[in-house]
Amino acid sequence: MRVLRLISFFILLWPMVKLAGQPKKYSIHTVAFYNFENLFDTINDPNTNDDEWTPKGEQRWTAKKYNQKLQNLARVLLEIGSSENTNSPTFIGCSEIENRGVLEDLIKEPKLIDKEFGIIHFDSPDKRGIDVALLYQKKFFRPSTYTNIPLYVYKVENKTKTVLKAESDDKTDDNLELNPETNRVFTRDQLMVTGFLEGEEISIIVNHWPSRSGGEKKSSPYREAAGVLNRKIIDSLQEINPNAKVITLGDLNDGPYNKSVKMALGAKATKKEVPLMGIYNPFEEMAKKGLGTIAFRDSWDIFDQIMVSQSLIQEDFSTFKYWKAGIYNKPFLIQTSGQYKGYPKRHSATEIGFSDHFPVYIYLIKELK
Repeated sequence: MRVLRLISFFILLWPMVKLAGQPKKYSIHTVAFYNFENLFDTINDPNTNDDEWTPKGEQRWTAKKYNQKLQNLARVLLEIGSSENTNSPTFIGCSEIENRGVLEDLIKEPKLIDKEFGIIHFDSPDKRGIDVALLYQKKFFRPSTYTNIPLYVYKVENKTKTVLKAESDDKTDDNLELNPETNRVFTRDQLMVTGFLEGEEISIIVNHWPSRSGGEKKSSPYREAAGVLNRKIIDSLQEINPNAKVITLGDLNDGPYNKSVKMALGAKATKKEVPLMGIYNPFEEMAKKGLGTIAFRDSWDIFDQIMVSQSLIQEDFSTFKYWKAGIYNKPFLIQTSGQYKGYPKRHSATEIGFSDHFPVYIYLIKELK
């Protein structure tokens, strides 16, 4: 009789043991950044230096080429982060876009249209007309406030020079242009968006910091100023809420180890180094391993980065927290022949590629009850 009672006890206990042994389930969202590299329409804008990207311009930029570029980008955006998340990124920070219109065309691509992306975009003072923007899946995120915050930097010396040309050993796609009257350096604004991800407040800052025109060292103060501005934006959010969840992402034109990121912004390479209300940069460890998002003369660097506030790296997953990061560098994004074999597959005279940058991403996860 005692044996039967024991057997009955274990039969009753078994479902609870099995349940306890099952893996935890999480809600997951991908946050991505991608420099689209010259996503221009074919229309000549008299207010910007976009003549190169018109049918009669240097690139012979036709509607056919433009549409192929959109198709290529849509393929990438559909798949970023797919190794761990079957859904496309909930958030996509983007740079080197000419205007809102090109983004409206992009999100209508067949591969993306069912994602129902929303757009947050402002025109910035960059003289080529390139801006930053945020795409977001409307079924998951509800923006509450957003604004563009200008970066004011000025050149003090050599006032008669209106364009800073790139030095021969520096990679850059755009020159820094000056206002000859004020000496202001024209560059992209920083875009700050706050809203609710499945009911949880989160803020995202989209960046495209000043280029290395004029050389890395000479232009470094401009990017350091961008880092200071970025830190001020984060400070303002944390002043309102010390536990504010903040993600700052973009093409910084500097690596994770440069002054603009390490000193001006104060980003740390490991979680244990991050102080209260500090910033964690998972891409610094990747850079130390030789990984990269952009290449020049066979040297790789990580200009494209996503960093998170200390509030997002706490171990409690009862709310959304940072999980892990990656560089999306699948074979179809890589040049397979010629002088730039192994580099990101960009636009050329014979082929419409993707971008000279690889996209980057992080995952946010929350344990399901």
